[in-house]
Parts: sequence; structure tokens; C-alpha cells
Amino acid sequence: MVTHVRPEARGDERGALLSFLAEQRGGIRRAVLGLTEEQASSRPSASELTLAGLVKHVAEVEQGWIARAKGEAPAVKRDASNWADCFRLVEGETLADQLAYWEKVAAETEAFFRAVPSLDDTFDLPDEPWFTDEAVSMRWLCLHLIRETARHAGHADIIRESLDGRTAFELVALAEKAETAGS
Repeated sequence: MVTHVRPEARGDERGALLSFLAEQRGGIRRAVLGLTEEQASSRPSASELTLAGLVKHVAEVEQGWIARAKGEAPAVKRDASNWADCFRLVEGETLADQLAYWEKVAAETEAFFRAVPSLDDTFDLPDEPWFTDEAVSMRWLCLHLIRETARHAGHADIIRESLDGRTAFELVALAEKAETAGS
């Protein structure tokens, strides 16, 4: 599991965008390093958010957006009756399973963006009241995924620090040490 990526300083636009997305994913993955299932599912603040729930949420959201861009339905259909389940593990789900699923989704996202003919290609937003009635580009989609993931990476930093005092900087060092030991 990749937890630490530095965005490309050179290269093509797709590579740079995908590197920034990978960097933000790493921030969330680092936030769960060394935690038990119980810790990852705990709520150490007034927020309902948990680290395990954030992992699940970002994986589902990323998969759903790529499916929409392909003209497919998201793998998980969420509505008012089950929206909250997107932010928490339900019976039978584990953090390890969610991380593995997210790894698969991330690989599919990368393959999709590498294969799309142009970042200027468009797709229609879903027919939902919170979206405008317009098409958006693949570039917009990648930037949106970066924004969504970065927002939740910040949430993950706060939740992790609330759990055990570890900061993002400490977790970067821990991740680098673990990746070096694993090489």
C-alpha cells in the first residue's frame, strides 16, 4: 500500500494530476497506519467521521465518479436511506477490505485517465439538484477527485491526531520507515 508519493515536478499533465491525487490518497492511508480496527472506527471528536469511514467514503466516491465518466452506474447506489453508510463500516466490512478496495479503485482511476483520449473530453453531470445542467471535462473530474480527497485527508489528519497525538509529519516519517523496511 503506497502511503507516500511526491507529485511529479516534470512530465505530462495527466501524470502530474494523477501524482497529486495519489499524494492525497497517501495522506488518508497514512492516517490509519498502525491503528487497530477499533481505533480506526472510533469517533474521537464531536464529528461523526471515523478514519475507517473516510477510507470507505473516498473509495466509493472515486469509483462512482469514474463510473459516471464512463457512462456507467456507480457500484454502490446511495440515496437518503443509506447515505450515512458511506461514512461508516457496516457489518462484515473491515478497514483492510476497504483499503484493498480503494487500491483497486485507484488503479482503475489511473488506467481510465491514462486511456481517455483527451482531458478536454466531457461527460454530463448526474441529474441531481446539486449539480448544474452541464458537461464537465475529464480534467475537471481529476481536479474534483483531488479536491475531494484532499478535503478528507485534512479530516483524517485531525481525527488521527485526536486519537493518539500523531501528526501528519510523524506519520510521513513512519510511512517512509515502513516502506524502506519493506523494500
